[in-house]
Amino acid sequence: MNIGLIGCGMWGRNLARNLAQLEVLAAVADRHTENAAEFGSAFAAKPVDVDTLIHDQSIDGIVIATAAPSHDALAIAALAAGKHVYVEKPLSLSLDGAKAIQDAAHATKKQVMVGHLIRYHAAFIELQKQLAAGAIGSLRHVQANRLAMGRIRNTESVLFDLCPHDLSLILALIGSLPTKIYCAGASHMTPNIVDFLTSFMGFENGVSAGMQTSWLSPFKEHRMTVTGTAGSLVFDDTKPWPEKLTLFQDQMRLNDEHFIIDRASPITLPVPEAEPLKDEMRAFIQACETGKPAPTDIDEAIMVQQVLETMQNQLVDTSAAPSNHQPVRSK
Repeated sequence: MNIGLIGCGMWGRNLARNLAQLEVLAAVADRHTENAAEFGSAFAAKPVDVDTLIHDQSIDGIVIATAAPSHDALAIAALAAGKHVYVEKPLSLSLDGAKAIQDAAHATKKQVMVGHLIRYHAAFIELQKQLAAGAIGSLRHVQANRLAMGRIRNTESVLFDLCPHDLSLILALIGSLPTKIYCAGASHMTPNIVDFLTSFMGFENGVSAGMQTSWLSPFKEHRMTVTGTAGSLVFDDTKPWPEKLTLFQDQMRLNDEHFIIDRASPITLPVPEAEPLKDEMRAFIQACETGKPAPTDIDEAIMVQQVLETMQNQLVDTSAAPSNHQPVRSK
């Protein structure tokens, strides 16, 4: 199995490291030839230009880790060349672009996998198992907070940079698309590029979901709280492995006009320590070998893209950054 990587940037380095450790990285390419040369030396892979990599008949699959605006053209070209394709999130910046990739995948009968990384996290997989086993009763609400300081982009907002991760998780847990979406944000660093985002979704089965997203938070929070009729599961990816997944089985009961809450001691659930990105790359290798879809295949990606498109269309941007990036002072 030979995999090629297009995009020798910060995240591309993580992908290259894992592909090299799995002994499948054959070639690397980047629009800056010096970056490809450095990756080639660091990971024992052949540095080539992008077009050469795409049309190399010895390459079985291509991993795309470039800027989001380039995803459509690169993915479609790789599919046309007979390659299975992995695309870092977001798959595209538009639903039309995502569907064009889907059409190309169907036409060439090749697999497309999207980098919704947390779907391959051992703690999330265990959370899915606990939910299916009835550990918290029937699902009622999913709350996902993804906050941090840094990696501010000026080509895509937090909607497309951060929300795909949590949307993929939410849709996997609930199993359907939302019927109602409310979305508001603010652009403080770059005009029309939202860096704070709050969203709320309603589903036909009565389940609800919310997301708080920002890359301007002074603290890091990657936490998902899944609430049911008999308790909650909390997946906190900032905690050490033994504490990443916690079960709360608090009980609420009505006494006349008042609710009484019986608190229970939280239970940390064991999760085998693993590297999610390596497990994700293993899933892509398997998709290349078997031709069978991964959990985050093109159909799953289209569902996420549909929600992103609706959120983008309904987004209320409550502010806009001044053109000189100076703070606004009240008079």
